[in-house]
Amino acid sequence: MGRPQGEGVGGRRADAGFTLIEMVVVILIVAMAAAIVFPRLPAPEGNRLKTSARNLATGIRYLNDQAIITKNRYVLHLNLVDNATRIAKLSSTGDELPPDDNFITRPLLEQGVTIEDVNLPSQGTLSESAVKDVPIVFGPGGNEEGVTIHLKAGDKQMTVIAYPAGTKVKVMDGYQTLEGGEETKP
Repeated sequence: MGRPQGEGVGGRRADAGFTLIEMVVVILIVAMAAAIVFPRLPAPEGNRLKTSARNLATGIRYLNDQAIITKNRYVLHLNLVDNATRIAKLSSTGDELPPDDNFITRPLLEQGVTIEDVNLPSQGTLSESAVKDVPIVFGPGGNEEGVTIHLKAGDKQMTVIAYPAGTKVKVMDGYQTLEGGEETKP
């Protein structure tokens, strides 16, 4: 006694599989799902920019705290040409010493993120064309003056605002300025 022709083991057809129509429907559903999800994914430069803004804000808060707690002076150098940061501890004579903390030595800005400009009340808005290095000093009272730092990656921008005396540091989307204590968009 044999099996009927075209029937496989367990009663299945030997030529069982997916039809072309079934494959097209599955591919169409996957393509529609990708078309909905893909535009909502954040761009890589947006992630690097947000990480850099948060790292910079965390570094500023940390320097404020360290300066207040240890009664030492620190300086955060923002290199506008190389788009890099460097932190040093200041000696009593004003000489820059290497920091003795591993947290302070890590890079604060991700690759591809640029420092667009820095605004200090005492010096105004500083950009790469005006100055290479912007030092921000943190003394026993914290950040000596407020600072606004604008970061850019691709076509996205973020603003880091550090208020004087270490009161707070804010990270905001877009290019924003501080006028009379209020944030504004130009």
